[in-house]
Amino acid sequence: MRGRHVDAYSTYKRVSSRDYYLGADNDKDDKDETSIRMPNGLAKDIGNPSWKRSLPHVLVAIISSFLYGYHLGVVNETLESMSLELGFSGNTMAEGLVVSTCLGGAFIGSMFSGSITDGIGRRRAFQLCALPMIIGASMSAITKNLWGMLLGRFFVGIGMGIGPPVAALYVAEVSPAYVRGAYGSSTQIATCFGILASLFIGLPAKDVVGWWRICFWASAVPAVLLAFLMEFCAESPHWLFKRGRGAEAEAEFEKLLGGLHVKYSMAELSKSDRGDEADTVKFSELFYGRHSRVVFIGSTLFALQQLSGINAVFYFSSSVFKKAGVPSDSANVCVGIANLSGSIIATLLMDKLGRKVLLLGSFSGMVVAIGLQATAATSFVSSFGALYLSLGGMLLCVFTFSLGAGPVPGLLLSEIFPNRIRAKAMAVCMAVHWAINFFVGLLFLRLMEQLGPVVLYTIFGIFSFLAVIFVKRNVTETKGKSLQEIEISLLPQE
Repeated sequence: MRGRHVDAYSTYKRVSSRDYYLGADNDKDDKDETSIRMPNGLAKDIGNPSWKRSLPHVLVAIISSFLYGYHLGVVNETLESMSLELGFSGNTMAEGLVVSTCLGGAFIGSMFSGSITDGIGRRRAFQLCALPMIIGASMSAITKNLWGMLLGRFFVGIGMGIGPPVAALYVAEVSPAYVRGAYGSSTQIATCFGILASLFIGLPAKDVVGWWRICFWASAVPAVLLAFLMEFCAESPHWLFKRGRGAEAEAEFEKLLGGLHVKYSMAELSKSDRGDEADTVKFSELFYGRHSRVVFIGSTLFALQQLSGINAVFYFSSSVFKKAGVPSDSANVCVGIANLSGSIIATLLMDKLGRKVLLLGSFSGMVVAIGLQATAATSFVSSFGALYLSLGGMLLCVFTFSLGAGPVPGLLLSEIFPNRIRAKAMAVCMAVHWAINFFVGLLFLRLMEQLGPVVLYTIFGIFSFLAVIFVKRNVTETKGKSLQEIEISLLPQE
């Protein structure tokens, strides 16, 4: 059966793309599409597919991003009351472990996410990532001691490690090229909503005994919803085609883009992919030879993203604001709103300005914002001025991060990685992300105590500046291009 699917679609390689584009003129059954003939006469004359077809599938997929954001922020408002009830109040290392154990689990989950995603498909991978999130959230909600909390956070982390790379892959692979930037940015918006939701749900935690347990129970609801709704979503045509299931890939393209675009999409897919390619990608291939450069770019982008110190804001903003004399409730809500506002703007600009421009502007803005925070911590500023500089710098840092450094790396990497290595390459890059995230979460409070805010913020600012240089020299613009066009331009066929 598999061989017959491959034979059926090997014809895409033998017939020119022009013939397929022109042949699509005969398909007049899709009334929603417009016909646009390109000036070069090569007849990409079928217009853009309707964005409405793929939107429901994207909305379900980004529930995983909502969960990711929720579990990043859930300990922010609840850490104080949780530590009092579980008996580790005042122990900064234990507080750091509650945060970083989740990140350690995410590192392990991300390492296996590539094999899982390639092995069972994108839809099943989403459902699988929901399972440890449900188990872990339940364990955290009922625990009576620190060890139970750490185990629950570890299980949640495994699901978090699987979810983000799968979401980035899936959204990129099911989205039309002309809205792929906006849809890719929606994962960041969902993450922002998740963080905001955790902050709002956590507001009563300091006044209501045991409320922090409700905060963990609440996260199980969207996880169950993700597992259920994904059963009705389309599978990635790119994954199906790579597995030699061409007929099924065609059916999913029709569901996602409309019948008029099936032949064009299959022809594009065939330019770079081999439908009969069933060999296993070895991790060694990602570090040597023709793929090493894009993997290096991806890993470095995620490393610089985390070394900017942004997640320290989300994990410990309550503690930082408290020391600055700012009420944590209102401050954390402002952080969430700044994050969401920037993400919405990024969604609107992603397919207009492009990925590289947003990355450059974002990291440059973070350099300025972190500089304000470092200045606020010096003795040269009055206590009144330091308060506003600290708060303003933190909010500006979050806002500028969400404009590019937050949403772009995941989207960009899912675009530049060839289909054959996409899942495993994303897994490697996300593992780098989680490893650095783990140490930031574990050591931030301790480094703040020992180095002081001026030195620590200066270090974060230096990494943000290095990110500007790296992006300018290494990142290629991908807006408006199909995944196959991007692959061919970066990795010319031998």
